[in-house]
Amino acid sequence: MTLVGVDVADRVLGGWLGRIAGNMLGKPVERGDHWTRDRIDRYLRQADALPLTDYLPEPVEPGVELELRPEWRECVRGRIHGSCRDDDVDYAILGLDLLETYGFGFSTEQVGELWLLRLPYLQTFTAERAAYRNLADGLKPPLTATYDNPYQEWIGALIRADIYGWTSPGEPRRAASLARRDAVLSHTGNGVYGAMWAAALVAAAFTAPTVRAALETALTVIPASSRLSRTVRRVLSLHESRLSWEETLSTLAEETSGLGWIHTIPNAAVLTAGLLYGDGDFTRTIALTVRGGLDTDSNGATAGSVAGVLGGATAIPPQWKDPLEDTVRSAVFGFDGVRISELARRTVRLAKTEP
Repeated sequence: MTLVGVDVADRVLGGWLGRIAGNMLGKPVERGDHWTRDRIDRYLRQADALPLTDYLPEPVEPGVELELRPEWRECVRGRIHGSCRDDDVDYAILGLDLLETYGFGFSTEQVGELWLLRLPYLQTFTAERAAYRNLADGLKPPLTATYDNPYQEWIGALIRADIYGWTSPGEPRRAASLARRDAVLSHTGNGVYGAMWAAALVAAAFTAPTVRAALETALTVIPASSRLSRTVRRVLSLHESRLSWEETLSTLAEETSGLGWIHTIPNAAVLTAGLLYGDGDFTRTIALTVRGGLDTDSNGATAGSVAGVLGGATAIPPQWKDPLEDTVRSAVFGFDGVRISELARRTVRLAKTEP
């Protein structure tokens, strides 16, 4: 596939680099019930790191209230040598392996088969772990998503969706269709819509003139009556009314309260706000998204992917790319230590050869 005036290879590499960098930025504060927006900013002020223009700084003072996740030593500025292992990146790798193994006609059952073959059970969480257990017990989709699974509308399917956008540049409906086939293994309702929306958003970013245009295009692939669609439109409206980023997030926090910090809806609100107020600037986009709280590493990863596709790898500042050392740690069997550039090349090969 070729797109007039679009360097697909640079945009795909930008997506991979952006996803990994955004994930790394958010990982040390990934615990939305503790790391609220106010607490994240308090940590950054204490370290004299506002505005946030690089990976998180090391802790200035010990203390339970501002204690980072245990992996922080591999994810803060000055200590990063290649990416940390994380499920937000593992699923992008697994999706690439899925498309290389089964092609774009893959079935939901084949997604499950690949999970059992390539993904360790203890590296799955919430809805994915429930679906994995159901697969191991012999259940078939869609029962894998619905049986004994209280996480059906959480964010897990959304974080698996980028690969379908990267391999469908400029084709958001195709991307959404692929993401849906993957998502129904473990999710229902807004959990599935979140994956479709994210895949379409990434695909639209290859050709959209602005991030707002990409967001509006992505909304066309999900039901307008869904809560996800209504929430994203609400963020678009608040941004258009010239509310500040802080005021927009405070408003949305009230309107989505009670859903939990890993649910698709509040996280989509934080992600949409980060993209809109970041306005195409890579650093500002991932910084605002992570500062928004909730599932910080997942939201940072998706925001980084969209911003990376919008501007390409060449537009990502070196402080985000260089510490990654073109290397990914992964729990997906056969992929630990793989080069980011190699993942991007393989992704482009699929995007260009598939009709």
